[in-house]
Amino acid sequence: MREYLVTLLIAAALCYVVTPFVRTLAIKSGAVAKIRSRDIHTTPTPRWGGLAMWIAMALTFAIVNHLSLVGKSFGRESLGIFLAATLLVAIGLIDDRFELDALTKLAGQALAAGILLIFGIQVLWLPINGVITLPPSIGQLVTVLIVLITINAVNFIDGLDGLAAGIVAISGAAFFAFAYLLAVVYGFNRAGAPSLITAVIIGVCIGFLPHNAHPAKIFMGDSGSMFLGLLLAASAITLTGQIDPNAISAEKLGPTLLPLALPFAVLAIPLIDLFSAIIRRVRAGQSPFSSDKEHIHHRLLRAGNSHLRTALIMYVWTATIALPVVVSAFEPLWVSAIVAGLMLSFAIYFTRSGGKLREKSAL
Repeated sequence: MREYLVTLLIAAALCYVVTPFVRTLAIKSGAVAKIRSRDIHTTPTPRWGGLAMWIAMALTFAIVNHLSLVGKSFGRESLGIFLAATLLVAIGLIDDRFELDALTKLAGQALAAGILLIFGIQVLWLPINGVITLPPSIGQLVTVLIVLITINAVNFIDGLDGLAAGIVAISGAAFFAFAYLLAVVYGFNRAGAPSLITAVIIGVCIGFLPHNAHPAKIFMGDSGSMFLGLLLAASAITLTGQIDPNAISAEKLGPTLLPLALPFAVLAIPLIDLFSAIIRRVRAGQSPFSSDKEHIHHRLLRAGNSHLRTALIMYVWTATIALPVVVSAFEPLWVSAIVAGLMLSFAIYFTRSGGKLREKSAL
């Protein structure tokens, strides 16, 4: 655990230090988000936060490569994830500067998924009627779909200062807890790469948040949201799709369904926002790639919540969904149910208390 904590702290420190330099570079290069009707920010703000995250990740890898435990996580899978993430950051940097069309970005995301496949990162089984081993072509299709959905789910919630970075940090923490349990406690070697990647995810998000919290000095941009989405998707696929399901016993780690349920649990809020936006736009006769101001964070803001409180509400609900699922990997289901009840009660109270505070202030 100590080496992964060191990795997390190094990634956080590097991202925190590098981000101001990237901000200056973004301003000089013209990668600045101007004010549009659908935007929440009121002043032009530089993008390219994804470049700072990528630099922090690359330097972290170089520093921790020779640690005794973490060093074992470096291999073919980690290299594939790094190369796919690098491609998406490059595409994102171009988009943040020149605004590529949605189909071009989608093609780039699919190409990044293809790199993962080349390096052997794909879903191999699904818990349907027991455990079904997927034919290679079906497994590859499922892998690409998971990558595309996860990337765009993170992209969709990147509309409020600090929101995406915070939610991804919470999601990364949930992934790390399960990956660490598999890799270190139960000795599943293939869980090493997800442990490393998720430690880096948490670190870069923590390091980036001070610069991205309201009022944001820099946005992560598509370079950042696609980068984080790819890392989350790749970690989930490496962790859940390739570990032998027959080795995961209910006595030790909960139901066999858990490994594939976890990614959807930790990304529940972004996924709900993504699919509701697609349905909403298609019903209105619009392109699913069009933009609007009906995302969850927009509605919370219109309800009178501040930027900070809106982000905190969504952090709390993300943790409310993710934490009980992770606990079920460690403890009996009744313990997970108690945690779920407590978290849900707090989430409802915290969300509603904002309205009560506004009513008192109005009086």
